[in-house]
Amino acid sequence: MEVTFYGTRGSIPVCDRNFLEFGGNTTSIEVYQPDNKRSLLLDAGSGIRTLGKKLMTRLDQQSSFFLGFSHFHWDHIQGFPFFDPAYDSNVHLSIMALGQNHEVSNIREIFSKQMQKEFFPVGLEQMGATFSFIHHTANHFHHNGTTVIGKKHIHPGGAYSYRVERNNKSIVVCTDIEYPTGIDQASIDFCKGADLLIHDAQYTDAELVIKKGWGHSSFRQAIELAEMAEVKQLIMTHHDPNHDDFFLDKKEKECQRRFANANLAREGIVYSI
Repeated sequence: MEVTFYGTRGSIPVCDRNFLEFGGNTTSIEVYQPDNKRSLLLDAGSGIRTLGKKLMTRLDQQSSFFLGFSHFHWDHIQGFPFFDPAYDSNVHLSIMALGQNHEVSNIREIFSKQMQKEFFPVGLEQMGATFSFIHHTANHFHHNGTTVIGKKHIHPGGAYSYRVERNNKSIVVCTDIEYPTGIDQASIDFCKGADLLIHDAQYTDAELVIKKGWGHSSFRQAIELAEMAEVKQLIMTHHDPNHDDFFLDKKEKECQRRFANANLAREGIVYSI
């Protein structure tokens, strides 16, 4: 599997010369499966605009997509109106939430309201693609040799971690996650032995104290989970909009002194497992 980040930023996009190395778009991730030339998509922050343009160049390989969501806060859905495949009549898009006790009861309504005329000139029903809005009440689903497992975690309004397994390889995505009493055993078990852990690291330890209850993690907590779960590689993401390239480069070096196979997510970089 190949993971590409099209958005690595949390909370709000940033556009500045000091934010070029790590990227300024909000969360959008592609998990590409070279063996069957299929992609799974996670979240639709502003970065999904660039991802959509790439997908349009290979609609001959794939014209039906699963777009899963960790949750539906603004920075994870704001790019959807600019996702080119959603305007193509040959495309079928399954928009999906996974897991029991999900806070959201009507997924279609979220996107319909986002694109009502007061906010956007094109309505959801006018986009062109066909849509399925799916809420899997089970914590997992299996499709064409890929298994996706969801686990609810702590975040205002609720959010889900995802574990993607294929060909004996595993990728875990834990973004917008908070640990009020420290790393919990359920998270350790969920991430256990993953080939790649993608984890929220929006705050420093000092920032985390000030922003308790905001629903995010620190660099240290991401590393602690990676160590406890014995994952092979860690990529930290959801960078705070106040953390520029200089800050993140310095922080990455600090993290690597403790966990050698750790990196901070950069837009456009492909990570293969």
